[in-house]
Amino acid sequence: MQITDVVADLGANGFLFVESGQATALLSSIAATPIGDDQVFLDSWNRLEEDQYMADGGKYRKRRHATYAIRNASERAQLMPYQPHYQTVDYNPLNGGVARYFAPILDDLHQSMTLAALLEFGNQVFSQLSGNHQWHIELHQFRIEARDGRLGKPTPEGVHRDGVDFVIVVMVKRVNIDSGATTIFDTDNRQIGEFLLRQPFDMALVNDRRCYHGVTPITQIDAAAEAFRDVLVITFKAPDAN
Repeated sequence: MQITDVVADLGANGFLFVESGQATALLSSIAATPIGDDQVFLDSWNRLEEDQYMADGGKYRKRRHATYAIRNASERAQLMPYQPHYQTVDYNPLNGGVARYFAPILDDLHQSMTLAALLEFGNQVFSQLSGNHQWHIELHQFRIEARDGRLGKPTPEGVHRDGVDFVIVVMVKRVNIDSGATTIFDTDNRQIGEFLLRQPFDMALVNDRRCYHGVTPITQIDAAAEAFRDVLVITFKAPDAN
């Protein structure tokens, strides 16, 4: 699979599942070095902080957040000064309508060649697909936990759009859980896709203007062991996107 294949498939369908082997090959080509065993990248999910903005009172979500920008076709993604995450209630009826000041992503992740490759991958794909070369980019590290017989909800707001142009969801780790399937719906609320991000670097790409997406709740397999789902969500929004 080449970048041109990703662009064509995403353009045709509005969403795309890229399995781990294909994803790491694409990222390794961009980074000019093997990607897939970057422990700095993978281990950073062990240092997330509890989401304090859960309107459902849930304690099952940990996260960190950062903002990047790309200003022209010759520029790579640049880290921006910290800013809060904001969604309107139209896009997030559960937690929207307030500025959410999440814990910032730590410096060692910003230095990761894996993250740099992911950002450039998104830039290449989405710029070729849209013709746009300026992006507001937000990164969200998530850990969703299932414990004490309670479900973990990766998308507690339900099937939704994020109010951006494109979304990348990268699987980092699944531990001791069932379910957590990604579901895709068109704008007429017809389900058009379902798949499971199972292996590290399995990846979902979504055109947020054309599709709704969600993830089914996760359940704990062994009640005596920790259970969680770690992902990285990267959103790309053109400056004039609504």
